[in-house]
Amino acid sequence: MARATGHCLCGAVRWEYDGEIGAATICHCEDCRRMGGSAFNVSARMQADRFRIVQGTLGSFTKRAESGNEITRHFCTDCGSPIHGDSPSRPGRIFVRGGTFDDPDLVRPSDQFWTVSAVDWAHIPPDLPAFEKDRT
Repeated sequence: MARATGHCLCGAVRWEYDGEIGAATICHCEDCRRMGGSAFNVSARMQADRFRIVQGTLGSFTKRAESGNEITRHFCTDCGSPIHGDSPSRPGRIFVRGGTFDDPDLVRPSDQFWTVSAVDWAHIPPDLPAFEKDRT
């Protein structure tokens, strides 16, 4: 059994998970782009009954997605960082946002979906100038 921990940007919300971390997925749908403010969303599948918020308070927002499924997204009420999502269409599962993991190496995307909505610039060209930290 694996153990994972994570937190939001400001540190007000902390979470813990004891169990196997499921496959991570990349979603290109418009809702995920808008929710995360980026080209796509990365989330790892987990068993809901093994996940717990150990510090802080979550807010939530529920919306019917283009798929027709209702999805509730949970976030830090202080800094707005998305923490996880769940849906009645996936009972017993939650999808924890990859960027909240204390150890990001635990997140291993296995597939991507809603690629019909992917933005043209969602890939990083290998010849794009790269900097280890800042440009300075």
